[in-house]
Amino acid sequence: MNTVILGSGKGSNAEAVLRAQAGQLLGNARIKAILADVHDAGILRIAQENGVENHSLEGGSFKTKLDERTEEIWIEKIRLLDPELIVLAGFMRVLKSPFLDAFGGRVINLHPSLLPSFKGLDAINRAFEYGVGITGCTVHWVNEEIDGGRIIAQSPVRIMTGDTLEMVEQKVHAVEHMLLPAVIRDLSTGAIPFPET
Repeated sequence: MNTVILGSGKGSNAEAVLRAQAGQLLGNARIKAILADVHDAGILRIAQENGVENHSLEGGSFKTKLDERTEEIWIEKIRLLDPELIVLAGFMRVLKSPFLDAFGGRVINLHPSLLPSFKGLDAINRAFEYGVGITGCTVHWVNEEIDGGRIIAQSPVRIMTGDTLEMVEQKVHAVEHMLLPAVIRDLSTGAIPFPET
């Protein structure tokens, strides 16, 4: 299952997926390429270090989404990679229906909260400040609503009384690094079905 990862940041989740692939823990999935909208993003360095095809593409005129022309460029580039799954791992732009429709809805996102709680930016800090006892992470199908697609899988994290924000962040990232590769594996083997298009 050809898989393409999109990201904007340091790429720790992409690195976890590549580690799983190296350990034969990714089922029938193969990471074909990694793309970023930030030319010096760490995720591109991780791709290079692991011998994975990688590309930096312009993000366009908006900070939080792709403009129409830029979206067409991204679609054209990704289509050449023939992906069966697109994984958003720290990709900080909202994708709209032309992009989602181009790939048959086969786009998943990893979000650092137990959705539907704490959608959007800064989710770990907001959960911590709110004082919840349990947070975690979610992998979900991507639709046009921010973090609003159908949930595929979740992993909980307990926030203990003495935890600092940094400790909670570390805990959430640790479960992210287990959950995302497991979901990709299960999608590749059919254990998790793709949505009907």
